[in-house]
Amino acid sequence: MDSDNPVSARGTVEQFLETTVSGRMGDLADFYAPTVVIEMPFAPEVLYPARTEVTREQLRERFTAGASSRRYTRLDNVRIHQTEDPETVVVEYELEGVTVETEEPFRLKYVMVMTIRDGLIVHSRDYADPLAGARVLGRLPELLSSLAEPAR
Repeated sequence: MDSDNPVSARGTVEQFLETTVSGRMGDLADFYAPTVVIEMPFAPEVLYPARTEVTREQLRERFTAGASSRRYTRLDNVRIHQTEDPETVVVEYELEGVTVETEEPFRLKYVMVMTIRDGLIVHSRDYADPLAGARVLGRLPELLSSLAEPAR
């Protein structure tokens, strides 16, 4: 990041969202700090851990791999909320896309609570509909099967 031209937390989020639908999924990793904490409190363990610490390059690999199965085409209903903490931004949005193999359209709704320091995301808490996400990932049977298993 150019220290003479700092990007606001809101500006980082706006650029992050633009990149999400740009077709350059690997570039999303550039918005994250070298090491980042990602929490997904509503994600079932079978799909994604509730909390993970990953590197930027691990995210780049994950985002690039995801692009082989789905393509995001449009953002809708974007709402960016500043908080009293200048490093924390809440963003609500809907993401439209198609699956690469079948061209089946999908729409996912998200809420992300991001902590952004020096123009980079250092922490993200992501909320999404796990059923819709599993359907898009082709993992709905796996998710439903895990829900039928007895609790441990």
